Amino acid sequence: MDIVIKTDVHSVSRLAANIIARVVREKPNCVLGLATGSTPIGTYRELIRMHKEEGLDFSQVSTFNLDEYLGVGLALDKPYKEDQSYARFMVEELFHQLNIKQENIHLPDGLTKDPDEFCKAYEQAIRDAGGIDLQLLGIGGDGHLAFNEPGTPFDSRTHVQLLTDQTRKDNYKAFFHPAGMTWEEMPTKALTMGIGTIMEAKEWLVIATGSSKAEIVRQSLEGEVSTRVTASVIQIYPRKATVILDKKAAANLQGDSSSNH
Repeated sequence: MDIVIKTDVHSVSRLAANIIARVVREKPNCVLGLATGSTPIGTYRELIRMHKEEGLDFSQVSTFNLDEYLGVGLALDKPYKEDQSYARFMVEELFHQLNIKQENIHLPDGLTKDPDEFCKAYEQAIRDAGGIDLQLLGIGGDGHLAFNEPGTPFDSRTHVQLLTDQTRKDNYKAFFHPAGMTWEEMPTKALTMGIGTIMEAKEWLVIATGSSKAEIVRQSLEGEVSTRVTASVIQIYPRKATVILDKKAAANLQGDSSSNH
């Protein structure tokens, strides 16, 4: 695990985008695992800039998103602010500004009529694509990876996850309140890649920013490896993992394994 501490959010985003761009250039038909939320927006905007200004080519790239709220789906007939699906987020914030092919984009279907069967099919689609070459990850407020809440087994596969109040509160403020949705209307469940699924990716790129993440980052990177903090599994991830933090998110780290740039 390589921990890199940057001065600010913009520097985190720029380095993360450079790592993703390196994978795309080295393997033009690579498979990227992508995350949603406020943390990766800067990274996605930098990738868009690199595509438009530097010719970064996504025409052969395939993507798989980590998660989606159950009961929410991409509604193209609705304005963006009224559709708070992660699918809509990815289309608006990234995909429609790249030259990626529609058939190469894989998104969990929050409107599926058979969630369990969909989860099995999603796992198979990842296998059929040859596995994920680079998985982009954030760290949730309670230490979750994707929507794998505390207590999720480390060998879990793509599944339906009951969301904690902590996660719902964090995401309500960012995504649902601005759209005029009440707390009661916010989904209580999600589809998510499991920890076991994520562990099979060939490389991890983890980003976290802001002082609100400082303590959970410390627990994830230096605390006990436990399903209580599912992000702590990074400590036993057997392949290359790069963790990029801004100074605020890294403030509580005690070890000497971090590198400052």
